[in-house]
Amino acid sequence: MDTFEVLAANLLSPVILAFVLGVVAALVRSDLRLPSALYNGLSIYLLLAIGLKGGVELSKTPLTVFAGPAMLTLLLGLLTPVIAYNILRRLGRLDRVNSAAIAAHYGSVSAVTFIVAITFGTMTGREPEGFMPALVAILEVPAIVVALMIAFMRDRRAGSWQDALHEVLSGRSVVLLVGGLLIGTLVGPTGFEPVAPFFKSGFQGALMLFLLEMGIVAASRLRDLKEVGFFLVAFGVLVPILHGALTIWLAQFTGLSVAGAAVLAAMVSSASYIAAPAAVRIALPEANPTFYLTGALGITFPFNVTLGIPLYYFLAERMLG
Repeated sequence: MDTFEVLAANLLSPVILAFVLGVVAALVRSDLRLPSALYNGLSIYLLLAIGLKGGVELSKTPLTVFAGPAMLTLLLGLLTPVIAYNILRRLGRLDRVNSAAIAAHYGSVSAVTFIVAITFGTMTGREPEGFMPALVAILEVPAIVVALMIAFMRDRRAGSWQDALHEVLSGRSVVLLVGGLLIGTLVGPTGFEPVAPFFKSGFQGALMLFLLEMGIVAASRLRDLKEVGFFLVAFGVLVPILHGALTIWLAQFTGLSVAGAAVLAAMVSSASYIAAPAAVRIALPEANPTFYLTGALGITFPFNVTLGIPLYYFLAERMLG
């Protein structure tokens, strides 16, 4: 498939069209919304399914194969918030607190972006390594810690970074991902077989419903674009591309496949909208939510799931293929 065919395949896939439907529903002011209980149930299902399947694959993966990508993921989790912070402070002229708050989101990971990246690879015949969900768990926390430490370095803040760290580590995304990984690793392929139909057959349908709701949520942040300004709009698109290109260039030294490098790039280029907002709300209450939520949900998430993921696969094929 050439570049335009790949892009069209992504934009016309059921999960992306469900996302677009959610955006349209919000723009026409429809009363369409998923019940909060269903939305929470879908997120629990998706996160646990990712963890379980990743743990099963991890049980079959030699440590020597996993060690390189794991170390690279940890390095990127520490490096990307520093890059994002300096761009925001030096080029965007934002204050320390808001720069750190936004950097925490752009160093952490969106699990839904990761799922869409995996789905895109499968749809186009490029399967990434099975242990990729373990890298999601590794990437979730370090950037948030680094960004909060930057904000707390010179003076005390109104919030508590200790409470924020506890919020991240005990949050459902980390608990479900890490817990699922442990369960999948312990039971292995044989132990996973009895529950495999439930966690495999319904996965794409659950993802489609979840993306429908995400489209509604993302569209609700569009009205804030005027307030965040042109710089943050450009930041929400260009910094993910920068992080993605850096990830792919470094991935060539770890033995990751083209698809694995592209998925890792999508992870590193995503912006957290679950764990990071909760931590920032506790540790940096004076930070402006319009900046970090609009950036993560209104700009970066729509860009990644529509155009960014095909771009990362394209770059991975050019650099690694």
